[in-house]
Amino acid sequence: METIALQEKLIETLSQKGKLTAKDRDGLRRLHQETGKSIADLLVQQKFLGENELLRFFSESLGLPILRLSSYQIDPEVAKLLPREVAERHEVIPVARMGNLLTLAVSRPLDLIERDDLRELTKCTLQLVLSSRTEIQNALTARYTGATPALDQFLQESNGEIELIGQEEGGTTKEEATRAPVVRMVDRIIQEAVQLRASDIHLEPYREKFRIRYRIDGILRDAFTHSMDVYTAVAARIKILSSLDITEKRLPQDGRFKTRLGEREIDFRVSILPTFFGEKCVLRILDKANVRAGLDELGFSEKPIQFFKEAVRRPYGMILVTGPTGSGKSTTLYSVLNLLNSPDRNLMTIEDPIEYQIQGITQTQVNPEIGLTFTNGLRALLRQSPDVILVGEIRDSETADIAVKAALTGHLVLSTLHTNSAAGAVTRLIDMGVEPFLIASSVILVAGQRLLRQICHYCKIPSPVPPEVLQRIQGPSLKISEKAAFKGKGCKRCNETGYLGRLGAIEVMPVETDIRAAVLSRVSSEEIEQMARRKGMETLFESALQLFKSGKTTLQEVLRVTTVVKE
Repeated sequence: METIALQEKLIETLSQKGKLTAKDRDGLRRLHQETGKSIADLLVQQKFLGENELLRFFSESLGLPILRLSSYQIDPEVAKLLPREVAERHEVIPVARMGNLLTLAVSRPLDLIERDDLRELTKCTLQLVLSSRTEIQNALTARYTGATPALDQFLQESNGEIELIGQEEGGTTKEEATRAPVVRMVDRIIQEAVQLRASDIHLEPYREKFRIRYRIDGILRDAFTHSMDVYTAVAARIKILSSLDITEKRLPQDGRFKTRLGEREIDFRVSILPTFFGEKCVLRILDKANVRAGLDELGFSEKPIQFFKEAVRRPYGMILVTGPTGSGKSTTLYSVLNLLNSPDRNLMTIEDPIEYQIQGITQTQVNPEIGLTFTNGLRALLRQSPDVILVGEIRDSETADIAVKAALTGHLVLSTLHTNSAAGAVTRLIDMGVEPFLIASSVILVAGQRLLRQICHYCKIPSPVPPEVLQRIQGPSLKISEKAAFKGKGCKRCNETGYLGRLGAIEVMPVETDIRAAVLSRVSSEEIEQMARRKGMETLFESALQLFKSGKTTLQEVLRVTTVVKE
């Protein structure tokens, strides 16, 4: 924070220039007392002066140089001298080091206590330079997530033009939301997300700012933060792209659009949700390049793939894939569909929503508002003489009953269930009211899967497993401590995370004679799993552990997404 003397000097300077009246000064001091915000922040917030004017004042008053971070390349090793939480709390970032002298970019000059605190952390003598708060925030984002400052540079290039959009009383009009700056900004967001291999884009409004986050390799990462003055127009632009109602801000809305980036055609599924500070927008990126040509391309080990191939050769029966949201269930089933997609088969799907649009497959999206549900949609599909049916998700007893009976009457049925394990799918169907004899007769294979982050092969280095992680692993047969382990050091290609891409761990349970008998006896899912293991089923944990032992992922990732198998 600024010292009292510096704050008063700032007020006096602006008063002499005629920018502050006595009433303004009293109001600022009162807000300062009530909110605890610095005078400098309040002056910028109340638009008595701009960020650049404030930087020039600090530069002239304190003799500190101004550094434009957007055009400066920060050494990642230097930035590591301050922990993330400390750098973000104080809004500072280390930019250069010469011997024991560390140059620190700050947006507000720090007091002696904070400076001593930072000096103790870095073990260096500090030299301060000034940068805008926005530039520091984006530099911190780039340092910790690998996101580029493209959006920040874009806003600077726009010369404030975008800030005028959506500010008139009554909200944003369609004309305002299609002006060039808004269009270019949304395009930049989309392009950056695709370049960073994101699966989702989250745009989240708060009281004074909105932030953009990208989900990369299953983990959400901050990408950009900006004041709320542009958010209304950005949200309206996304609605227009998705053919949604830009005037409706009280109810959730869902839509989709597609775009072409180079040679790739990418679909976006859009969800708009009203929140306290505005509408949150989430864009799911559906890249057809992610749908593999066949089961061999999924990255699973040979044994599970062989079970799958044997199951899909059957003329009828049900194949279920289980797992939480984002575990790759749909990708696996679409890969199976690709394998079965031939001119002599009629492949049909009923989905909510359609994830990927694939040539040669008849796809139907449910629409409960007009009465097209999974249940009656599935009934209609059965009258279309299908050979293979994909039911996006079995959510209720009626859909489960129809799907099971379809599998018994000459159709190969593929679907997903939200359960924690392959064995749990059987008891879940029973809980839904499906008779055990129908399950035993129709279900031919159940798979449970998870996605783990893969160690970046560009910065992969040997690394011992931390003792606290080893303590979580029980069982002498695992022999973890004897196994060479690796981790990603962090580089530009993996956004400094040490991980690049994802791998699949899977357990596949063929429903054979013994399992059918167990289902008919209504035994628990734990007993079914033990029986399947005795028959040779590799559990999720064992599958993920093999990925660790082969040096493809870390033990921390294995434990993050699976449960340790009981010896």
